[in-house]
Amino acid sequence: MESKFSGSVGSIFLFCIWAPILAIISLGFATPFITCTVIRWVCKNSTIGGKSYVFKGTAMGLFGRWILWTILSIITLGIYGFWSTRNQIKWVVENIEMVN
Repeated sequence: MESKFSGSVGSIFLFCIWAPILAIISLGFATPFITCTVIRWVCKNSTIGGKSYVFKGTAMGLFGRWILWTILSIITLGIYGFWSTRNQIKWVVENIEMVN
C-alpha cells in the first residue's frame, strides 16, 4: 500500500512561523484552531493506498474539550497531559474521513 504526501516545504515553514506566534498572542486559546488547520492541511495533502482523506473536525468542536483537558492537566500538575494527548489524537482520528 503506497502512501504519498504532497505538502510543500514552504507551507510547513509558514506553519512553523505563524502557529507559535498566534498561540502566544492568543495566550494559547487559538490552539484548537491551529490544530484543526494543520491536520486539515495534512489530510488534504496525503493519500494512503490511492485514497484521499478529509478532516471534518472544527476548532469549536475541539475548543470545549481542549479547555477541559487543559484545566485537568493544570489541576493534576501535568499528569493528565498523557490522557489529554491520547484524547486529542482520538478526537482527530475520529474526525478523519476517506473521500474515495
